[in-house]
Order: sequence, then C-alpha cells, then structure tokens
Amino acid sequence: MAFRKLLSALGIQAPSIETVVDNPAVRPGETLRCVVRVRGGGAAVDIERLRLDVVVRAEDHEADGSTAWQHPHPVATAEVGGFRLGAGETIVRDVTFQVPWEMPLTHGRGVRLPGARAAVRTELVIDDAVDKGDFDEIAVHALPAQDAILQAYETLGFRLHEAEVKVTAEPWPAVMEDRRTQPYWQEIDFFCPESWSRGREELETVFITREDSLDAHPGGNPPVTFVYADLEQQVWTEALGKHVRHCWGMD
Repeated sequence: MAFRKLLSALGIQAPSIETVVDNPAVRPGETLRCVVRVRGGGAAVDIERLRLDVVVRAEDHEADGSTAWQHPHPVATAEVGGFRLGAGETIVRDVTFQVPWEMPLTHGRGVRLPGARAAVRTELVIDDAVDKGDFDEIAVHALPAQDAILQAYETLGFRLHEAEVKVTAEPWPAVMEDRRTQPYWQEIDFFCPESWSRGREELETVFITREDSLDAHPGGNPPVTFVYADLEQQVWTEALGKHVRHCWGMD
C-alpha cells in the first residue's frame, strides 16, 4: 500500500502512513506480521496513539441487524503507543498478531466464502483527532481439519451458500455445549440437498476451533468433535453425516 496522507485538517503539516502486511494469507493460530511506516509532514507532531486491528465483516446488532463492512468488528488488537514524529522523519514499527484459533475464515478449500471479509485497519490519533485509515484486506484460509468438514458437507450433497459473523457475549443454550473463548462466531450456511431437507432449506454450521481439535455445530445442535490427529476424510464424512441425521431425527 502506498503512503496515505492523514488528517487533512492539518494541511501541509499532515504526516502520512503506510501499512504493509507481510503475509496477507494466514490460517487460524498463525502469526500475522505487519510493517507500519509513518512519515512526518511539514512540522513535528505528537502521535498520541498508533493502533492496528484485525477486523472482520460482522452482523451489526446495534443497527438494523444487517451484515455490513462499514463498522467491522475487531478480533485482535496491537497497541503500538505514542511517539514524537519530526518534520520529514520516518518511523518504522513492526507489528505482529497471533491469529485467534476461532478466527472467522474468508476462504475454505481455496475458495472465497461469500460474505466473508477480513482486514488490518490502522488507526492514528493526533491532537485527539482519530484517523482510522484504510483497510488492508487479508485472506484467512481454513485449517486442514476445517477444509475436511467443508469437503464432507459437499460430499453429503450440501451446497455452500454464505458465511457471516455474529457477535454477542451471551452464552449459547446448554444443548450446544458452548466452548467458545471469543464473543463472536462465524456461521457457514449451506443449502440442503432435497433428500435431507425435510422442509429445511439451509443448514448453518459453526466451527469452534482449538489447537488440536474443533467442534462442528450443525444448525444450533450439539457439536460433533474432530481431533486433527485422527483426520481421515471418509471417516469424518461418515461421522458428520451420522451426527446430522441423528440431530434431525433421521436415524
């Protein structure tokens, strides 16, 4: 990304900023690395705060419940702090994020998930004026285990529809065995095959992912847990199909 002029109210005094994401394609649990360069303008200024957020497109519960990109939800934050920026001076900061295990995905099986977006947003504060800057979009690819579940749904006849992120700190119903560690979750929606539908048009699945295993919640039902070390595509596909049929009374 090129240097971008900040805070037009400062006129020729305004500094400019450039954020470069070193590895814009990541997976849950990996490290995201960024380099931020702030270049001074016509006069020295005090940078009160420099902060980077990893943000995702999420449903806006406080507005009309729609899913928008105008007010993205932060899932990870790095506070760089404040500093004095001299006229014409360039200051470089390296910033790293640990991508949460429950990070919403933007890609599954190498394909973009419709509706899913993630980015790094740079925020700079000068004289109490906040410049939230542009978004540097990133791709969050599924873990091999998540890809295996997505493949299992396709094998069972389900068709990918869309993905959306929900945000709430309220616990799930006890039947869902809430093992979240984050106040958000991603629903990946599939169209049901006719042989499975029984009046249902869609099935939503939530991944609650950990370092060694994940829970797949189909349609608000109890989860089925998969351990990464046991990954075997046919076995997982059969286990997922059996679990969904049981939850839907199709045994």
